[in-house]
Amino acid sequence: MKNSHEVLVESQFGDQAQAYLDSTVHAQGADLQRLVQWLSDDAQATLLDIGCGAGHASFAAASRVAQVTAYDLSEKMLKVVSEAAAERGLHNLTTAHGPAEALPFAAASFDIVISRYSAHHWHDVGMALREVKRVLKPDGKFILMDIASPGLPILDVWLQTVEMLRDPSHVRDYSQGEWLSMVNESGMAVNRLAVDRLDLEFSSWIERMQTPDELTQAIRLLQAKASDSVKHHYAIQPDGSFSTDTIMFQAG
Repeated sequence: MKNSHEVLVESQFGDQAQAYLDSTVHAQGADLQRLVQWLSDDAQATLLDIGCGAGHASFAAASRVAQVTAYDLSEKMLKVVSEAAAERGLHNLTTAHGPAEALPFAAASFDIVISRYSAHHWHDVGMALREVKRVLKPDGKFILMDIASPGLPILDVWLQTVEMLRDPSHVRDYSQGEWLSMVNESGMAVNRLAVDRLDLEFSSWIERMQTPDELTQAIRLLQAKASDSVKHHYAIQPDGSFSTDTIMFQAG
């Protein structure tokens, strides 16, 4: 039985599946290019994409590995992924449904597990990482891509607040230090790391999540009232567009 957070995540994203498939932010990016590079020696691998969303990381991976399982909490998202994969001729991609914290796969099932822009919605990151460790083969690797918190309290609080106002299913954007610690606690260790910036155009960022007008106005007020250090770090523009930190790492 789904918990209340899982229901919230599914309701937030299910009806926006097509918007996420069409989203330039999700369809492109240095992280997807880097993912393809990091999978360059994995032609025979089986790969699981946790929280696949509209499938962009799954599609990128499918060109490099033998088999991809796109896994998500939203069945509507998975329908969009299946249809898009068929249109692209990606016959080595299948889908599966469920939460990150309870993977319906046997131990040591996959050579590679990946996740992109999903972990900040996970109800229990520690449990999810232990599940990743369980389903990975002994010499397997885990690759994660996500928005990252800068770590400094004044910058962190601002980011978590605007994320929550935009999307109530948001849990937390974790800092680099938090990720390294959580991965270690799961029994894995990070052996490859890259950081970057992600530019977010405000109107499409809001529209993609169908954020209510009153909450959109609250975000704009927070942007206007932010300290100079916050405005500078996030490069907040007059139209509300801004830039966030991202993290990408490989662990095993």
